[in-house]
Amino acid sequence: MRVIAIDGPAGSGKSTVGRRLAERLGLTYLDTGAMYRCIAFAAIRRQIDPADPDPVGRLAATVEMSVIDGVVTVDGVDATLEIRGPEVSRAVSMVASNPAVREQLRARQRSWATQHGGGVIEGRDIGSVVFPDAILKVFLTASPEVRAQRRAKEMTDLEYDQVAADIARRDAADRGRADSPLVEADGAVSIDTSTIEIDEVVELLAALVESRS
Repeated sequence: MRVIAIDGPAGSGKSTVGRRLAERLGLTYLDTGAMYRCIAFAAIRRQIDPADPDPVGRLAATVEMSVIDGVVTVDGVDATLEIRGPEVSRAVSMVASNPAVREQLRARQRSWATQHGGGVIEGRDIGSVVFPDAILKVFLTASPEVRAQRRAKEMTDLEYDQVAADIARRDAADRGRADSPLVEADGAVSIDTSTIEIDEVVELLAALVESRS
């Protein structure tokens, strides 16, 4: 399988780079963060406390989800917009810290890669845990200010200060969780996207992939 693993914190450019790199290389793309948001959305919809580990873990084993070409469905319901809303954003860290959820979704991610013969897969533990043997492991980052500005533009209903606080909280949760914390994988190419154009990052990564294929 040709797996390109892209990890990094919120707002670092993972999704934009991942999509464009997949298009550039003719590969499929998977946003694993959306999968965790699907579980959070399903829990809220079923009135399950996202912080309650056992029922949320069971939910992760049974919920039907699809993340294809930017369209997200959960149990047959289009949740593309809802999973990016503030309620799900507040709950997703609790869901992502649940070991049972992570185990279930890692299995789904590996199954997806097998079905597609690899792909560009982005998240927070892809190179470090899910695909440590990826042909290219990338760790994207950017300054907290730049990341908050990017997210504030995406979420027009939220103020910059609120977005910045949410990002700081998510960073602490992602890096501090016991199961698969956000870390730079061994051998990963680290890129600070604060001042680099996305197209430049994509071309750099495409050249690295092609040199290793």
